[in-house]
Amino acid sequence: MANHSVLAVEHLSLQLGGARITADVTLAVEQGEMLGVIGPNGAGKTTLFNLISGVIRPTGGRILLDGKDITDVPVDARARAGIGRSFQTSNLFGGLSVFENVRLAAQASLGGSLSLVRAPRPGDRASRLAGDQLGELGLERHADTLAGSLSHGDKRKLEIAMMLAADPRVILLDEPMAGVGSGDVPELMEVIRRVHEQGRTVLMVEHHMDVVLGLVDRVAVMHHGQLLACDLPDVVMANPDVQSAYLGEPV
Repeated sequence: MANHSVLAVEHLSLQLGGARITADVTLAVEQGEMLGVIGPNGAGKTTLFNLISGVIRPTGGRILLDGKDITDVPVDARARAGIGRSFQTSNLFGGLSVFENVRLAAQASLGGSLSLVRAPRPGDRASRLAGDQLGELGLERHADTLAGSLSHGDKRKLEIAMMLAADPRVILLDEPMAGVGSGDVPELMEVIRRVHEQGRTVLMVEHHMDVVLGLVDRVAVMHHGQLLACDLPDVVMANPDVQSAYLGEPV
């Protein structure tokens, strides 16, 4: 693992009205690291991802990508700079085929539009990228299937394939196991592991602790909008403050 922070947040805060959503969060993620972000419901985990990806602007602090301040950079420019994001709820074109979903994502990342008016040329770059990603994630057999008819597990894989079509360096996975049947969890974990092993930096919000502990290098714990701890999984799980934060609260 290279010894520099590819992504860092410094004293990141968000206040909406009088409510403090996140407060003074400082965190650095190394190139090639996988970081799990955990915490009780309402701890500010998804808000942190929204701030990093640019969906929400912070009211204090800053966000750095490769040491460059991107705090005021729009969502699309952050995506072009190398930040990919998945969401808790499905973000697919359900009426299009699996292949078309990934091809459109690839087309957009290559500077094209999301237009379906013009049929792609056979073998164009976006189509080749789409085919490569479907093969990489084991979705090629579903290429002609409508995305809306996939299982939850395959929908999650498709979302990851669409994100990878833009070749991001930093990936934010927001509860990738949400809605996924227990039988599909090991396969999806393996997909995430392979994506990480390709050298990408991964931040993952996840409620399933066995998934987190089975994948990540470090664990960051959010609680009431603050960063409670960030360390190796064993160290974090033995931390009395972390144990207290979870006492009586669903993970």
